[in-house]
Amino acid sequence: MPHSPQPPADVGRYAYDAVDRTFLKQRVEQFRDQVQRRISGALSEDEFKPLRLMNGLYLQLHAYMLRVAIPYGIVSANQMRTLAHIARRYDRDYGHFTTRQNIQFNWIRLEDAPDILNILADAEMHAIQTSGNCIRNVTSDQFAGAARDEVLDPRVHAEILRQWSTLHPEFTFLPRKFKIAISGSVQDRVAARFHDIGLLARKGENGRAVFEVYVGGGLGRTPVIGVKLRDDLPEEDLIAYLEAVLRVYNAYGRRDNIYKARIKILVQALGLGAFRDEVNAEFMAMDRSRYRLQPEVVAAIRARFATPVFEDASAGTAQLAAQTKADPAFATWVGTNTHPHQQDGYCSVTISCKPAGGIPGDVTSAQMDLLADLADQYSFGELRITHLQNVVLGHVRKDNLFALWQVLSANGLGTANIGMITDIIACPGLDYCALANARSIPIAQKLSQRFSNAALQQEIGALRLNISGCINACGHHHAGHIGILGVDKRGEEAFQITLGGNSGEDASIGQIIGSAMSEDETVDAIARIVDTYLVQRKPGERFIETCRRLGAAPFKDAAYATA
Repeated sequence: MPHSPQPPADVGRYAYDAVDRTFLKQRVEQFRDQVQRRISGALSEDEFKPLRLMNGLYLQLHAYMLRVAIPYGIVSANQMRTLAHIARRYDRDYGHFTTRQNIQFNWIRLEDAPDILNILADAEMHAIQTSGNCIRNVTSDQFAGAARDEVLDPRVHAEILRQWSTLHPEFTFLPRKFKIAISGSVQDRVAARFHDIGLLARKGENGRAVFEVYVGGGLGRTPVIGVKLRDDLPEEDLIAYLEAVLRVYNAYGRRDNIYKARIKILVQALGLGAFRDEVNAEFMAMDRSRYRLQPEVVAAIRARFATPVFEDASAGTAQLAAQTKADPAFATWVGTNTHPHQQDGYCSVTISCKPAGGIPGDVTSAQMDLLADLADQYSFGELRITHLQNVVLGHVRKDNLFALWQVLSANGLGTANIGMITDIIACPGLDYCALANARSIPIAQKLSQRFSNAALQQEIGALRLNISGCINACGHHHAGHIGILGVDKRGEEAFQITLGGNSGEDASIGQIIGSAMSEDETVDAIARIVDTYLVQRKPGERFIETCRRLGAAPFKDAAYATA
């Protein structure tokens, strides 16, 4: 359960105490011994594999990859500088932000891994539960604690879930990995319906916050939209109810077939009614008093997050209006990359990590240092990593936006494309991953260049394009309005196109429209699909709406049309 409160260290970030710090240091030394035994040959790779995965260390095609946890996406400026140091000293000068709000370093030497983990521990960071059949890093709304439509601050409950789930003795070896996402708003900004458990907060009948609970969602080789398990879960029962869900999954989830082991398969096999009955029976039988989140417990966790001291910045709204009127490029960036804030005169800013021709989610050490400096200057020293592989400054005064935009633009971070076709989600693919069938990065770069014209992107409007290098769907291609899946076609890299996916309230799974094509053929096909949309759409209609109205046929015809 949560630790006792103490004065918070950084705005927006949970402040570690002596218990947290001691635990991390002990974990590092334990892993240092395991690494030394692997290097000496005392441990075989088969013996070492589960130990390294417990510490976020993967063996990929060319080197070890270290996946660092960023719980619910919150990172301080000083922690970002630590990540920049690791990129410079131990990697090839960059890191890769992932769809679980983590960061990956792709060129790690085994002998350096304990030192890196020790550096992370000094910065109150770690790589625990970023791999393995356990509860993975809990993800949250990138505008948590700032969004105007927020019912509650989900960082508090995400932290409670982190403490509950970390090394939970009953859930350390689940049938498969388990992913939880939580949003403080009914506006689904976390893809809740594509998680093992998705939580959306809303106001209950008495005005108090309750959670909608979705279960059994997921992507991979069997994409499934999660179903609503509970509509009105009270805050105080959050841990008890999730414990009941996990117990049912742990007891009944299949362990004989890795492809049928996720909770989505169990929910489908039992049916929603039977699964709900099992969960309710477990919930009623347990001693819920041990898990109940009393108001003082939640308040103690909330106290561990420093709250920004906002200034009266209401005059900035008029200044911003004048600046956007004077500079159309700045106005476009404000329109795509800012989000309404709870506080008048402030907004949240999404910084695109997808420049034209760039690698989605990759950030250099110099850019990390710059982001840290900008966070200190403009957003109380706090940043957020999004599940869409971008970075957010949560609390920026509107009268600072123009200066911020100028600095970002001068350093390759000022692209005005959030939610647009070049705001691409992509996994590392065959350039790094041993599981991939095709490279995701080159085709992402070509598509980014193909649609880089800002005016064209504005004309196209909101369009989510996602790319995965294999059926495991780390690039969430099933949830893209347009998805691209890398496949092996008679020993050659090829790509299938899916249409109609969506990860929000009206979640849907993209459907394959035809046979796989080469990389360049796929880029041309997507251009023809977009052209068809621009011709066929009704006034004000977004791509996903046109796609649903017309069906796949006209887009398929365009994709496979010969020149």
